[in-house]
Amino acid sequence: MTGPESMSTDFTPTSGEEPPSLYLHIPFCRSRCAYCSFNSYACQAPPAAYLAALAGQISHWAGKKWCRERRFASLFIGGGTPTIYKGSELAGLVGLCLKSFNFREDAEITVEANPNTVTVEALLALRRAGVNRLSLGVQAFSDRLLAGLGRSHTVAEAHAAIDAARRAGFANINLDLMYGLPGQSAADWRDTLASALAHKPGHLACYELTIEDGTPFARLVERGELSLPGEGEALAMVELTHDLLARAGLGRYEISNYAAPGRECRHNLNYWRNGGYLGLGAGAVSCLSGFRFGTVAEPEEFAGLVQKGELPLAEGECLPLAARFRESVVMGLRLLEGVSFARLQRQFGLTPVGYYGKMLEDLCRQGLVEISHDRLRLTRAGLPVANQVLARLV
Repeated sequence: MTGPESMSTDFTPTSGEEPPSLYLHIPFCRSRCAYCSFNSYACQAPPAAYLAALAGQISHWAGKKWCRERRFASLFIGGGTPTIYKGSELAGLVGLCLKSFNFREDAEITVEANPNTVTVEALLALRRAGVNRLSLGVQAFSDRLLAGLGRSHTVAEAHAAIDAARRAGFANINLDLMYGLPGQSAADWRDTLASALAHKPGHLACYELTIEDGTPFARLVERGELSLPGEGEALAMVELTHDLLARAGLGRYEISNYAAPGRECRHNLNYWRNGGYLGLGAGAVSCLSGFRFGTVAEPEEFAGLVQKGELPLAEGECLPLAARFRESVVMGLRLLEGVSFARLQRQFGLTPVGYYGKMLEDLCRQGLVEISHDRLRLTRAGLPVANQVLARLV
């Protein structure tokens, strides 16, 4: 591991890489949810200085050799809650990115939003700037469950936000939903899925609640004060998800993600295929041709360093070829299509059979993974225990 003082931001392109992605991080929210472990900060009036620093970082990286010699396939502005800023401010940021970097003509451009931070006018500004995909963090269509999560929006505001997105011309909308919540039953989850599907979204991300260290939920669990659904109830929620979404025409293409044909999230597909990506903003991570590095997490420190003309880097590492290969296998197995032997051979000169040997044979014999048509993928039995399987292959 190296420190920021020894890093260079000039990189030589590696042949054979696919178009990379660009990510911008907005670390501010109106309030911080009880389960959240992301780099986010409660803030009612987000600072203009942060956007100015982000613009400075965009201009800096746009001139670097690695970026100049590539066409970016996607832009994703995430958080936090990006739409805590005005629509015109975010639109200006999108415009700067599109002007500064070379993007494909069909680039996917996504902005994340919370339901109580959007208006038709703000969304129209984003559409005019080139944003063509909106990701709304709904989580649940139940005011009781939303309050238990510490969410700042209501069910009525969630419905209104989706309607506003349609009126603004967004055809490609994702809804983030969560199951396994405190006090949630399988019937509650069915109601949430039904409410979501009534809006005919092209994409749903359905995540099981994970208790992360350092969160309020983790402290409640330690004290025995948080009641979560049992294993049987959680499994019933998983089965409901597959059944209802399949009937609605949303195919499962990743462990937690479902999409109508052609609506798969291209930005996230690049992550799962272990492609190159440039992350800008406080706490964002980049991986350029095997060199991974992150920026400082605290927004004021980040903005101060950029303002002084210093690189806001925290630390980084050059990943050995074998480590990049293992990451590509592990990330790729999150996709139902699995990983291609030919692609791994082309990129790394390695294949799972040759690299993992007996370990892979054991997983195949246990019925957790399978090799078919030159691809390695999780089986139906392996998907529910994916984390345990992937941990053996890291």
